[in-house]
Amino acid sequence: MPNSASSVVAIDGPSASGKSTVSRRVAAELDWCYVDSGALYRGLTWKALREGVDTSRPEAVAALIPRLAWEFAEAQRALRFTIDGEDPGPQLRSEPVREAVSDVAAVPEVRAFIVAELRRLTAFGPLVMEGRDIGSVVFPATPLKFYLDADPLERARRRAQELAQAEGHSDVGRVFDSLARRDRKDAGRKTAPLQIPLGAQVINSTALSIEQVVARIVAAVRGAAAPT
Repeated sequence: MPNSASSVVAIDGPSASGKSTVSRRVAAELDWCYVDSGALYRGLTWKALREGVDTSRPEAVAALIPRLAWEFAEAQRALRFTIDGEDPGPQLRSEPVREAVSDVAAVPEVRAFIVAELRRLTAFGPLVMEGRDIGSVVFPATPLKFYLDADPLERARRRAQELAQAEGHSDVGRVFDSLARRDRKDAGRKTAPLQIPLGAQVINSTALSIEQVVARIVAAVRGAAAPT
């Protein structure tokens, strides 16, 4: 198996396609470090909202970036971060952050900053990194690219179940509409739109269990590392 610090498994896909759960389990199977790239975008969104920044104004969001101090650390084979010494914690998944993050992530200065930060994380060793542009923009040279997708209604059902567990309530119809808006913004943005990376293995998880998806990715990674 690859043991270079530059080794990256890139797992991309739309919201609620199963990337987070799958990526964590793949990382555990490989004993690599798990990175949720979306957490960085949500972290910046959380900070912008905390600072009263209008997230619909790209110039206001861009002006916030150089004022912030980020610190990264590994904990239990996952990358964590603080911003100005604060850990956003569960606020990263709050509804205000979920609704504003697409606008923040569409700002070119934001993407340039976070892409650079993500690339520096290879200093922590081999990574399993999930996101929307990992295989297409952040690490386009990695041969270990996967794109997870699922039927939109199934994605909404999964996300609604997550929210019900975390917040005690949820509405599948409302979640479906929110995901549809997020998909349109992610696919339509000018900078690094959501797309299937060149050379990625596409996995539709609608009818697959988490275990089946994880096994498929782990087998592909180990197969790519096997002697020829």
